[in-house]
Amino acid sequence: QVQLVESGGGLVQAGGSLRLSCAASTTIFGAKAFDWYRQAPGMQRELVAAITGGGTINYADSVKGRFTISRDNAKNTVYLQMNSLKPEDTAVYYCHTRSALGRDYWGQGTQVTVSS
Repeated sequence: QVQLVESGGGLVQAGGSLRLSCAASTTIFGAKAFDWYRQAPGMQRELVAAITGGGTINYADSVKGRFTISRDNAKNTVYLQMNSLKPEDTAVYYCHTRSALGRDYWGQGTQVTVSS
């Protein structure tokens, strides 16, 4: 069983920055891959950024150069630094991981609202 708790969302003006955190309760944090997804109203949930246990990182084209995913294995925490935010980044952001048996775990989500 893995619990994921996101924090750090909020309201920010366009061009601003936010840092999201995802605290994970798992004894094998360092070996696991984690992702950040987002879902805007009326839209499908989309992958924003991913980081493997070995540190391989991937980003959606829409956030490349603006968002940075990172992890602190000592704190069992994954971060998403979001810079140069745009109104189209407004969404609920979710942390995600998957067990070795293929079970998906999601956090409760944190709202990010970017005003123009």
